[in-house]
Amino acid sequence: MNTPTTPDAPAPSSPARRLLLGSAVAATLAAGAGWGWWQHQRPAPTPGSPDGVPDFWDKTFATPTADGTPLALRQFQHQPLLLNFWATWCPPCVAEMPLLNRFFQQQRAKGWQVLGIAIDKSAAVQQFLARQPVDFPVALASAEGQDLARALGNLGGGLPFTVLLAADGQVQQRKIGQVTAQLLQSWSALH
Repeated sequence: MNTPTTPDAPAPSSPARRLLLGSAVAATLAAGAGWGWWQHQRPAPTPGSPDGVPDFWDKTFATPTADGTPLALRQFQHQPLLLNFWATWCPPCVAEMPLLNRFFQQQRAKGWQVLGIAIDKSAAVQQFLARQPVDFPVALASAEGQDLARALGNLGGGLPFTVLLAADGQVQQRKIGQVTAQLLQSWSALH
């Protein structure tokens, strides 16, 4: 009985197979070398900064006031901080604002801070806050705010994005999507 053969299939130790295997090994080594180079090119993290984000506490954002008063993250250092990235055009962001405000009202006596970072236009945020004021500060940030959210773990750029920082600046929790009262209650127990 004759066994069918395929004339186009290379033999197990053929030059084509060795070339293919060598190419795969070279690609893997190149990827590893690229990763090492990229890690070396990143700025050194600032001690005490969340997830090693360089100069996190030195960042300053405008506020949605008429004069755009600057707001420095440094004023929140050494305190537990709930950092919320949001936008007025984002329905889940708008829906969670009363929860965040209630969290701040209940927890500020215990040292908690809340900061809203609006990835939005100043006029839209001003109009929103006129209709639905909050007791915590709100900052404006467009591309820089998105970059900061990515550096804190929001690689997809989705909103809302909430990060809970301990008083030592370390990230305790992250949440992409709308927070709930139960989640905020469990987070409050972390301080």
